[in-house]
Amino acid sequence: MTSLVLTLVAPREATTLDTATLSLARDIIRANGETVILSPGEAVDIPCPASARTVLPQLHDQLGGKFDAILTPAEGRRKKLLVSDMDSTIVANETLDDLAALAGIGDKVAAITARSMNGELDFATSLRERVALLKGLPLSLLEKAWQDVRLNPGAVELVRTMRAHGAYTALVSGGFTFFTSRVAALCGFEENHANTLLADSTGHLTGAPGLPILGAQTKLELLQKLTAHHGLENTATLAIGDGANDLPMLRAAGLGIAFHAKPVVRQAVSAQINLTSLRTALFMQGYPASAFVSA
Repeated sequence: MTSLVLTLVAPREATTLDTATLSLARDIIRANGETVILSPGEAVDIPCPASARTVLPQLHDQLGGKFDAILTPAEGRRKKLLVSDMDSTIVANETLDDLAALAGIGDKVAAITARSMNGELDFATSLRERVALLKGLPLSLLEKAWQDVRLNPGAVELVRTMRAHGAYTALVSGGFTFFTSRVAALCGFEENHANTLLADSTGHLTGAPGLPILGAQTKLELLQKLTAHHGLENTATLAIGDGANDLPMLRAAGLGIAFHAKPVVRQAVSAQINLTSLRTALFMQGYPASAFVSA
């Protein structure tokens, strides 16, 4: 049977991995190798048998919901392709919601976004509905919204560390190229894909997105296209996201990570980061903090 690795990560601002916690984890999963320290007090790898999958819920209960605990195959941990969502994943924002808030229609748009990300509303329909509410707004509002965009902790380290070790990186979003192009530049993504907002000759939004609309299927197809283009096995790919429109690519990737995800995503994806930062996506690949690249 395939051997596994348990990656245990503590939220650095809240707690630390102590000896008692590590001993408890090792006992529950029946560790069959030495604990590897990835970041003192923050992250470890513990080799374990395939049977550890059956006791993972017990481990979460015994740890009191204080740590992220993820099981991955021991082989082929370092991925050669990263395809990541942007909103609420690489950045803390939902950029379309922020744009709407500046226009005074934040509640209306945020409600549609929430339904879409929870899988209650078709993504293309939700995008059209939200963009329609922006009709007549000046393009200058996009620049104002950009001023409030904040990268999530670990975003730069995730992208640049993987690139430094030979991975190809792509940012893909159901949001807009105005934001993805800038976020990609900040983090070091090699390409980015998103929707476009149409404007009239006076510099005001028409209330329609450019076609075709980039949604869940497009994200999946980008993952598949890049996997084939770079001659990779599927097991060498990593996808990360938080919403229902990320599910197809998360399911298809060699390692699909649900990052602080919506309930519908957490129910479908076993590898989850719920308490810690994007640094954990590197720990899950066996990278020690000493190997992280941030510039």
